[in-house]
Amino acid sequence: MIEIIPTNTCPPDFAEMAKRSGFFAQFAEWVQLDISDGAFTSIRSWPYGEGQWAELERMAAGALELPSAPPLRYETHLMVEEPRELGMRLAEAGIVRIIGHVEAFSDEKEILSALDSWRSAGAAEVGLALLLDTPLPVLLPMITACDVVQVMSIATLGKQGAPYDVRAIARIKELHTKYPELVISVDGGVSEKNIADLARAGARRFGVGSAITKAPDPKAAYLNLKAIAESAL
Repeated sequence: MIEIIPTNTCPPDFAEMAKRSGFFAQFAEWVQLDISDGAFTSIRSWPYGEGQWAELERMAAGALELPSAPPLRYETHLMVEEPRELGMRLAEAGIVRIIGHVEAFSDEKEILSALDSWRSAGAAEVGLALLLDTPLPVLLPMITACDVVQVMSIATLGKQGAPYDVRAIARIKELHTKYPELVISVDGGVSEKNIADLARAGARRFGVGSAITKAPDPKAAYLNLKAIAESAL
């Protein structure tokens, strides 16, 4: 099953997050909420601004709604140095999928503990993302604990429009060959020019930013990307 997931990339505040999600809800089933703490990447997003963690706590307690959910279902890509507690609060707030970066953890034990904590907090799926230059074997001890692995296909995180890197194809193909049942997501620079190759390599979920948001007709771009990926299988 192909999923095209528009990325709500590092919104600076709750109002902007809600605005973007409301826009995506007009045509998409899922949205990926990208969060950065200003340390893992150079961008600082919600909820790391002044007073914003309190908004997250209100969401986790049910006092503040996750914007446009339903109909949108959320996954989140945590580009933060300390993802465990953040992931727990987001799962409690209703985010269905929690994806943290393998590079943010000190060791395998810490990773497995975080994945368990996110499930216990209510996430239906948990997984790991890895940077373009992180060797795939780093994932192997944790692979069976992941519902999804997200392969980055750009070298610089945090901003839309970073150039796509073709090295992602070989990484996806290797993962898919070794773990054919594993759900592989790809994020970064996905467009109509490369999505067929990514699908043939084994990716089934696609985080898409500017190819949708900067298109003259974002809904048409969304549907076209899905059609191209499906036809490639």
